[in-house]
Amino acid sequence: MTSHEIDYEIYGEEMQYVEIELDPQEGVIAEAGSFMMMEEGIKMDTIFGDGSQKDTGVMGKIFGAGKRLLTGESLFMTAFYNTIPGKKKVSFASPYPGKIIPLDLTEFGYKFVCQKDAFLCAAKGVSVGIEFSRKLGRGLFGGEGFIMQKLEGDGMAFVHAGGTMVRKQLAAGEKLKVDTGCIIGFSQGVNYDIEFVGGIKNTIFGGEGLFFATLTGPGVVFIQSLPFSRLANRVLALAPAAGGKSRGEGSILGGLGNILDGDNNF
Repeated sequence: MTSHEIDYEIYGEEMQYVEIELDPQEGVIAEAGSFMMMEEGIKMDTIFGDGSQKDTGVMGKIFGAGKRLLTGESLFMTAFYNTIPGKKKVSFASPYPGKIIPLDLTEFGYKFVCQKDAFLCAAKGVSVGIEFSRKLGRGLFGGEGFIMQKLEGDGMAFVHAGGTMVRKQLAAGEKLKVDTGCIIGFSQGVNYDIEFVGGIKNTIFGGEGLFFATLTGPGVVFIQSLPFSRLANRVLALAPAAGGKSRGEGSILGGLGNILDGDNNF
């Protein structure tokens, strides 16, 4: 086993965090900004790339960091090590309401592909790379672009999803149509492609975009009910600073109702 063997426990319901227990000399890597708390004896170290064996040497580390730029993430990752005798714990929090999903990569053929901002943390030794799309249509219209994250290794990894998470087991040839933003990730063996919605009314008035993501088995697919991009777009659309207009929460008085009830944000 090349990855460190870690123990963990997930706490919470809508705003979850994962607590990882490290034996002496064990380590975990995490996305910058996901750290929550740690016990005394844990050492934090900022590293280029993911610190896996694939990033050996100066050029390997530079290339590993460059891969992270392509996925829209920071150049750096953070590693946490237990440097003293005895078990110690370190915790990482989900950045927005939803679920943290534990992935034993050995159950997925040592590889799992996920959307670019889904990765939270993983056992030291897990490689966090990039997965290029070979299909032009998927890259242009798939919502996730040409590049997704690729988690490889034989250890535990943790990804986060918005809202409620659904796990689907697809049989060989079985197809699932999904909103492009609702995909969390999938195991190797699953074919990811893009399909035109079709129909003039659906295209112009449907409000669901022009394309579906189609996932064809065999393999495991994880779907989220509330992509963060969807939540952010709704908030921005109603933000006064962005030109949005309040809906008055159903009040027939609208903006006047806000003045009368003390919400004088004008």
